Amino acid sequence: MTARETQLRRRLRCWTWLLIIGLVVSGVTALPLQTELEMMSRWFGAGELSPVQASSDFVKWILLVRDGLRETNAKFPFLAYGTDWLAFAHLVIAVAFVGALRHPVRNLWLFQFGMIVSVLIIPWALITGEVRGIPIYWRLIDCSFALGGFIPCWLCHRWTRELERMPRAA
Repeated sequence: MTARETQLRRRLRCWTWLLIIGLVVSGVTALPLQTELEMMSRWFGAGELSPVQASSDFVKWILLVRDGLRETNAKFPFLAYGTDWLAFAHLVIAVAFVGALRHPVRNLWLFQFGMIVSVLIIPWALITGEVRGIPIYWRLIDCSFALGGFIPCWLCHRWTRELERMPRAA
């Protein structure tokens, strides 16, 4: 194995692990939403304030979502099952990238898939967020995940293509 091939394989492992870990963290953090929003409201010093008492539009949004989750989870806890499946989907996608971790050239398509999905985050967040009344600044935060997914996938795709073009040792 050449020094360049070793370097490419090391980079691929590192960045693919970054993707996997990011997907797992995104999935796991989709489960305790109410707890996370309770913590965020306290962190912003808004504790038990109502949204109308918020110091900024951002804090108002956090408090509004917190209160919405409180009420929904108290009356209709089964609705949280949707975010349970969202979390599961992130974990499933993370497992798929294990294939790219093991055999990047054979599983190049996963990096292509990751780039496509990352680009699709932007119209999805902007359109569905508008329909659901999500403030633009929050939709832009969601859109930032597109870069968080696209960049590692693009780098891995590029390095895998280079690896693919290298002559095979006999």
